[in-house]
Amino acid sequence: MDQIRYQIVLGVLREGHKLPSVRELATRLAVNQNTILKVYNELRRENVLKTERGDGTYVASGKQTLKLDKRKSDVADVLRQAVIQAIQLELSLDQVKELLEREYEAIMSQKSR
Repeated sequence: MDQIRYQIVLGVLREGHKLPSVRELATRLAVNQNTILKVYNELRRENVLKTERGDGTYVASGKQTLKLDKRKSDVADVLRQAVIQAIQLELSLDQVKELLEREYEAIMSQKSR
């Protein structure tokens, strides 16, 4: 799910882009088809993907349709894990902020290409 979202954010996958079939992607990634099906279903539920019956799965929109509170909560969950790891690795808050800003800027600069 994260990879699909990341590729949408970067513009690699754009609205209307057709994704591989469940079987094709599962084979390519060497994972169970049910795993891919769950990912596609969750992203459809979030209106990130849409399915055209008999035709395939497409990127519905590059725009977020989740409410701001949910988006913040999702990011907070990921950041919590990063903070735990940073503390375990004895990084200061300033060092973590610097890393976050650097990564944010790097991704934003890739997006604008």
